[in-house]
Amino acid sequence: MTFHLFGNILTGYGTAANNRGENDGNITTLQKILWKNEVHTTVSAEAIRWALRYYWQTSGNGCEVNRRWNDQINDNEWKTPAFDPKLYIDDDVLGFMRAEGAKVDASDEKSAKKKGEKAPKGTTTARRGVLEVTRAISTQPYSGDITFNAKSGQKGSTSLYGTEVHATRYQYGFAMTPARLHQQDRVIEVLKGLISLGEVAGNHSRFLYDFAPDSIVLRWTHDFSPRLLYCFEESSDGELTMPDLVRRVQVGDVDPQELWIAGAAAETEDGEKLEELGAHVDVGIKSTMNAVIERMQADLFQEAVA
Repeated sequence: MTFHLFGNILTGYGTAANNRGENDGNITTLQKILWKNEVHTTVSAEAIRWALRYYWQTSGNGCEVNRRWNDQINDNEWKTPAFDPKLYIDDDVLGFMRAEGAKVDASDEKSAKKKGEKAPKGTTTARRGVLEVTRAISTQPYSGDITFNAKSGQKGSTSLYGTEVHATRYQYGFAMTPARLHQQDRVIEVLKGLISLGEVAGNHSRFLYDFAPDSIVLRWTHDFSPRLLYCFEESSDGELTMPDLVRRVQVGDVDPQELWIAGAAAETEDGEKLEELGAHVDVGIKSTMNAVIERMQADLFQEAVA
């Protein structure tokens, strides 16, 4: 049976602002969605994937990436436009797509139409990403906080602008199936990267918001469904709970032996309940990651020699 790695990550508390560099008039906005009938801010899955690729590029862990960010020109550079998922971890894990139009001129196209023939079609080179990431959603509703600033321009002129700010945590989930990778052990570099993310805002980042997990839930399983996405809840006074995850374990939908809970969530009442039910619970994020990696390596090795 095929193994799957699922996870739900909760960041630390911080102030988010300008996560896309998008402007609406003189106000720099945050992305927002309606979540549980209230307005919450959100960070896109693309921004998280961008940060993961940048981590591989700069961490010095020996991961070769095809699309590299060049800070000098403020743009991406490609090593191999044709892509190579066997060589590059980002092509393998995150996927790619390149669409090319048919190489014909206008006269050839008109001639084909007159003869009743179909015009030549373009080609698409694509690989579906193995790593799937949800949008990050704020744990607290957005109350509409805006800071106002002034910038001096030419003599006698001043531009006024505002920035939306949200003090909150974010949570997001991920899923991947190592068997779909060209190199299954790359799942380890994915996990290492996700627990080490710093700024997640793409190339428009102008603020520091630590996206490394303050709490994390991991599931290593044969089950096709994660059953743990967005499992964290935070009350208005900051109390952290995981009621839906506890319920799923209690009713038998999730095997507690497949769960690893780490970080601040390990010290909560629900964390203690999950430990009593048989889940692996530890305050240390990195020690938990190492335990999961050890388990994955053993299972994938047995699967390979079976």
